[in-house]
Amino acid sequence: MKKLILRALALLFTISSSAQEAKTIKVFENALVNFSEKGEVSSGIIRLQQGRLLVKKVTVPEYRKGTDVSVSVTIRSNGDTWDKSGSCFVFKNEDLINVINVAQGSKKLPSESGNNNDYQGIKSVTGYDLPIEVLRFMTPFGVGHYSDETKYPRMRYYRPVSVPKWEEKVVWTQDVSQLESLLTGTFYIGIWIDTWTDKGYLADVSLTYSGRPRPKKVVTPLINTIYYVNGQKIPDLFAKTSLKHTINLKKGSKNTELYYITTGHGGHSGGDEFIKINNSVYFDTKKVIDFIPWRDDCASFRRFNPSSGVWTKKDTAIAYNENYERVKKAVEERLASSDLSRSNWCPGSSVVPESVKLGNLKKGTHSLEIVIPATANTGDQQNHWLVSCYLVSDK
Repeated sequence: MKKLILRALALLFTISSSAQEAKTIKVFENALVNFSEKGEVSSGIIRLQQGRLLVKKVTVPEYRKGTDVSVSVTIRSNGDTWDKSGSCFVFKNEDLINVINVAQGSKKLPSESGNNNDYQGIKSVTGYDLPIEVLRFMTPFGVGHYSDETKYPRMRYYRPVSVPKWEEKVVWTQDVSQLESLLTGTFYIGIWIDTWTDKGYLADVSLTYSGRPRPKKVVTPLINTIYYVNGQKIPDLFAKTSLKHTINLKKGSKNTELYYITTGHGGHSGGDEFIKINNSVYFDTKKVIDFIPWRDDCASFRRFNPSSGVWTKKDTAIAYNENYERVKKAVEERLASSDLSRSNWCPGSSVVPESVKLGNLKKGTHSLEIVIPATANTGDQQNHWLVSCYLVSDK
C-alpha cells in the first residue's frame, strides 16, 4: 500500500511539474488569409468572412502558478501588394454570442454592443464575448512574394542602397503575459487581415509559454472597434462623437491596469493615416491617457516593403567625392510610400499597447470614454480608427 501511495504521489508530482514546463504551441502554419468564395484550410481551422478571418480552437494545459506568454506572428505576401491592417485576437466562451456564430449567421450582434444604436459589436456587454486583441499588426507591401528580384526584376530599382536585400517575411513577437488567463485552458484564437484580394497573405501564429511562475490576472474586455464580422461597419464614429462605455464590475478589482491599442487609417495623403490626432481616454471622468499616436521611423522598415510605391525627391547632400573631399552636391533620392510617417504604425510594424495603472476599483458601475477628434469620412476616404482596450487586475 505504501508503495502504491508513493507511486501515486510521484505521478502527481510528474503531472504538476510537466504543467510548468516551457512549450510553444503552433496555432497557424502557412495559413492563407485572403478574400475568396472558396479556399482550403488545415484541419481544425474555421474559415470566415470569405477567408479574411481564420479561427482555431486551442487547448493548452493550465499553469497552476501562472506563466509568461508571448505571441509570435509571421506574415508573407501571397501576391497582395498592399499594406493592410491585421489583428490576432482571442475569445473563450463558445456558448455566448461571438465572432464565429455571428459570422456563420446563427447569432446577431447585440444592439447594445454598439454606439448610439450603430456600429454594433464594439462594446463588451452581457451575453457577448467581445474579442480581446492579442497583437495588432500592419502588413508590409509585398514582403516575400515580391522579394525575389530574379522573378520581379523591377524590384531591384525600388531598393535603396541602404537595403542589401528584400526580406522574405516579417515576424513580430510580443509579450502578452497579462492575457495568460485567456491563453491557457481551452480558447479560440483568430487572425484577421483586411485584404480584398484572392491572393492575400500566408500567416503563422504561435504562442510560447515560459513556465516561470507569475501572478495570475483577471482580464475584463471593454472595447474593440475592429470590424471582424459582417454587420460591423468601418469605425468612422470618432469624427461624429466620442465612444462611451459603462462598465459593471461584479466585484472590486485590485491593482487594475488599462491597456489601450490605437491606430488611425484612411483619408489618402491628408487623412487620419497621415496626420497627427490626439487620443484622450477618460476613466470615471478622469483623463488617464492623453497622447498623439505617431510613428516617424517607418523608413527603418524599408527592407520589408519591396512593392511599395517609389518616387524620387531632390535634396542637397554634403558627402565625399572620389578624391575624399567633402562637397555639397545635388542628389535625387528614392522615397517610398512605406517610408512615410503614420498614425501609430508603419507598414511592417506591430503596435505596442499603451497601459496605465488605475489602482483598486470598487464593485459597481464605472465609465470609460475615448475621444479622438477624427476627420470625417466622406466619399472613398475611409477615415477610421481601430481601437481596442481591456482591463487587467489581480486575481
